[in-house]
Amino acid sequence: MRMVDLIQKKRDQKTLATEEINWLIRGVTDGTIPDYQVSAWLMAVYFNGMSRQETRDLTQAIVQSGDTIQLNGIKGIKVDKHSTGGVGDKTSLIVGPLVAAAGVPVAKMSGRGLGHTGGTVDKLESIAGFHTELDEAAFIEHVNKYKLAIVGQTGQLAPADKKLYAMRDVTATVDSIPLIASSIMGKKLASGADAIILDVKVGNGAFMKTLDKARELAEQMVEIGKGLGKPTIAILSDMNEPLGYEVGNANEVKEAIEVLKGNGEPRLTELCLTIASHMTILGGVYPSLNEARQALEEILHSGKALNMLRTFVEAQGGDPLMIDQPDKLPQAPHQLPVLSDKEGIVESIQADEVGLAAMKLGAGRETKEGSVDHSVGITLVKKVGDRVEKGETLAFIHAKETNPVEALNQLKEAYSISDESPSVPPIIYEIIQ
Repeated sequence: MRMVDLIQKKRDQKTLATEEINWLIRGVTDGTIPDYQVSAWLMAVYFNGMSRQETRDLTQAIVQSGDTIQLNGIKGIKVDKHSTGGVGDKTSLIVGPLVAAAGVPVAKMSGRGLGHTGGTVDKLESIAGFHTELDEAAFIEHVNKYKLAIVGQTGQLAPADKKLYAMRDVTATVDSIPLIASSIMGKKLASGADAIILDVKVGNGAFMKTLDKARELAEQMVEIGKGLGKPTIAILSDMNEPLGYEVGNANEVKEAIEVLKGNGEPRLTELCLTIASHMTILGGVYPSLNEARQALEEILHSGKALNMLRTFVEAQGGDPLMIDQPDKLPQAPHQLPVLSDKEGIVESIQADEVGLAAMKLGAGRETKEGSVDHSVGITLVKKVGDRVEKGETLAFIHAKETNPVEALNQLKEAYSISDESPSVPPIIYEIIQ
């Protein structure tokens, strides 16, 4: 085979055969296909798309490009959950303990955050002593013993995806739905789960800005999962304002603890209970959504899920005292109020601007090699639909600096205040299965 022929086929809107995609991904992985030819192929895919069979073949080739995690040693049906990323998205910290407390084993591999979307690993590392490095045997042992383990992704899991993503990032081909779908599902399928729940974010703080695009991505990922023998469900959820009240690593751990105490912000709690309900059904614990929801609400309010979080944290070396006393989590030295310039009703909060403000404080990283400050972040006081008076606090910034002007201005600009009550979108738009 010759790469130039595969480029030409995609340029001319023709379909690649399974063996051609397998050959291409082997060449990407071992470096025998030059970057300039991979770039040309990516651009052809960006403009002409891929068939559903091509996307499935690409996903399977990505899975087979490196290590796969074998979770056969874990008792029960393993259900994984993935979010496409947003601002203030701490759902894994809540859903994991909730589902594990219901009896479904949660064996999760998570990444670090990049840009304004936070990573679950970064948040967990806010807890003193917590470590996400477990070898495969220890990972399986932890899930069997405690029902829950969350570890960082291994370097050899789906290496073709890492190379393709790096190329997409520098060739303006990131936002191609077949390439996004195969990237996400390739990593999830290589992680060894029996079933997958996808939380596909929609809105200004999400990768997919419109419901139509999010639905298209969700449908393709569900089809890939099912086509490769893994029951898969996608939940389309709103990201037109940050999720919950807290943004930033330690901040989001604190909010997750509040949700698990039964004191969570309603939209965040609703999303977590919906995701958890579908996970427990796929995990074979409950036969219907109604029964799952009722049981999970009882688990949430009984304290069982919070106990599960404490057990999980201690098992992975973290200080369980931080779960009982969240004020012991890292705290920035300065808490600065952002005041409203006028009275009215909060019409919108640009989630992406809030995320970028948090990143400027140090809560996110601009490059993969960067570090994060676990103590900094943002606490929203007013949410969409809330009444606000002139001079009233909209939010607090938690900062290392005494006057982080850029972040303060960006956060203030993220708020839009009007005289009329806005139409607040639902937290969940639809479910695709």
